Amino acid sequence: MDKHTETNRTSKDTEGFTIQSEREDRTLSGRIKGTKKTRWIRFGIVSAIFILWVVLMGNPWLGLIWLLLFDIYITGYIPLTWWKKKSGTTRAVMSWVDAIVYTLFLIYFIFAFIGQQYEIPSSSLEKSLLVGDRLWVDKTVYGSRVPQTPLHFPLAQHTLPLIGTKSYIESPQLEYHRMPGVRSIERGDIVVFNYPQGDTVVTKRPTEDYYMMAYRIEQEGVPDGRSYITSHPENFGEIIWRPVDRRENYVKRTIGLPGERLRISNDTIYINGKAIAEPENVQYNYIIPVSREIPSDKWLELGVRADDYQGGPFRNEYAGYSFYDVPLTKAMKEEIEKWAEVIGPLQLEREAGIYDLSGVFPLGAPYGWSRTDMGELWIPKRGATLHLTLDNLPVYERAIRVYEGNDLKVRDGKIFINGKETEYYTFKMDYYWMMGDNRDRSADSRYWGFVPEDHIVGSPVFIIVSLDGERGWLDGKIRWNRILRNPNPDKSGGKW
Repeated sequence: MDKHTETNRTSKDTEGFTIQSEREDRTLSGRIKGTKKTRWIRFGIVSAIFILWVVLMGNPWLGLIWLLLFDIYITGYIPLTWWKKKSGTTRAVMSWVDAIVYTLFLIYFIFAFIGQQYEIPSSSLEKSLLVGDRLWVDKTVYGSRVPQTPLHFPLAQHTLPLIGTKSYIESPQLEYHRMPGVRSIERGDIVVFNYPQGDTVVTKRPTEDYYMMAYRIEQEGVPDGRSYITSHPENFGEIIWRPVDRRENYVKRTIGLPGERLRISNDTIYINGKAIAEPENVQYNYIIPVSREIPSDKWLELGVRADDYQGGPFRNEYAGYSFYDVPLTKAMKEEIEKWAEVIGPLQLEREAGIYDLSGVFPLGAPYGWSRTDMGELWIPKRGATLHLTLDNLPVYERAIRVYEGNDLKVRDGKIFINGKETEYYTFKMDYYWMMGDNRDRSADSRYWGFVPEDHIVGSPVFIIVSLDGERGWLDGKIRWNRILRNPNPDKSGGKW
């Protein structure tokens, strides 16, 4: 054999070996053998974290995602990084897409399981929390809640900005499950939760409570307020349902805990028969008789928001004087009594009789309750059994039917749950009684009742930044003294 023939044969043999090696690398065993040791180590760490996460999530089906991780780190059958072999515009565009997707996934994970920023939009917790406070809310303190609506855009609660469509896909809906937390909810905690009566929304009035709206319509003489809303889409729009974790976020103070008995008398709250302390800066509405209009700069300096005093002073024709109706703390009340415009002693709204007595929880019940005088009522506790009667049913009906998903009917004076006549019900969840510190300007449990545990989001740990919407950037808009401040000094000071 000459040298030329031998060289050709060697070349063919080498080429054949290369082809054979490439074919072997494409097999499962070849890909596994070809994986570097460092990649196996990273895969092992990721797998351990992932398995722990699946256990905490309480859903074994999530374990199937491990196969995707195995392919990403080891086998590489799915060409997720195909674009890295390209050049020019394709590579540039896909690199941005890859970065955006990764960022959104990271935000989704942080917002769902660790914490999230929330802004205070209303004055219901003043002066503890101010309108314009941006809070960092810890979702791990009571245990991170597994997303019940997993397919949602992480930067929008329920509606996409600009286009106005839903920011979530309703299906699938996962069962309620909460990871282990640091501690349980305590009295005095400020808690962020999903609005319990936010399950039904009318699209033309999305910020209004559907159930309260129907109740008000019935108070005007319409027999069935809900049917009226449905039959007048030109005024109310489409009626939509929202999952628990896609409802509006509310923030209130925890007043009543599961299993406790609560009563309110002349604004004093009694738990198990004992009066409890109030927050240091609790506010009540006062009637302020005046001889003339009070300048806006005096209100601003005192810390009263424009929304609270604008429209006044009102005229009391019967008493023959003008007055403001404004929420004040004790310290603010003492200061305002010194003003020259004030002509008489200040009165609480309830003392003057100038407030709406209707619309409190439970709607339509013949109890004669008001926001200043309620109860006594028992707060449901997981595993506790309640003796149901036609008298107490209005207090617990929504919890049994809506929050715990039972079919509840009353026929011939008897209570039927899931088709069976019964006088007892055992609750599946814990419930809480939440109230605002701005007592007479807060829509809270006095109006819509108990907050179920599956609605609990977390608790604020610090104020990120605070912006006063009534001031300019050069006139104190940034409240520097509130940045990184504890949002609940009453609790940390041992008041509760």
